[in-house]
Amino acid sequence: MPVSAKQFDDLVRDMPGFGRDPASIRRRIEMMEAVLEGLFVIPGTKRRVGMDSLIGLVPIVGDIATAAMGAWIVWEARNLGLSKWQLTRMAANVGVDTLVGAIPFAGDIFDFLYKSNTKNLRIIRKHLDRHHPSTVTIDG
Repeated sequence: MPVSAKQFDDLVRDMPGFGRDPASIRRRIEMMEAVLEGLFVIPGTKRRVGMDSLIGLVPIVGDIATAAMGAWIVWEARNLGLSKWQLTRMAANVGVDTLVGAIPFAGDIFDFLYKSNTKNLRIIRKHLDRHHPSTVTIDG
């Protein structure tokens, strides 16, 4: 039985993080960025590592999977109303990460150093802080 948009909105209204409002979208994007870029810190350094670097070690399949997750962030940004220029920059970040990341060995080092999802989150936060100031969160 298909669920209408109104039924979906009624269902997720009380479930934080699942709505279509800017604050919920922001929380989902921040969570995905944290999973992809910063699951843990390498001991003895301040360098964060996430699933993007780890999954990227698996040839071809890993690069496709992380590209899909990065593309999801761009899609959510489109839902927030970012400009075509911002979306193009974000897609370019994901594209560069995917193309260079697909090169054996050198691409794995590049994935470790080039945080495309963090760059994209920065673009989204700037947009949200300007156009939806009620979504601002305090990092702590």
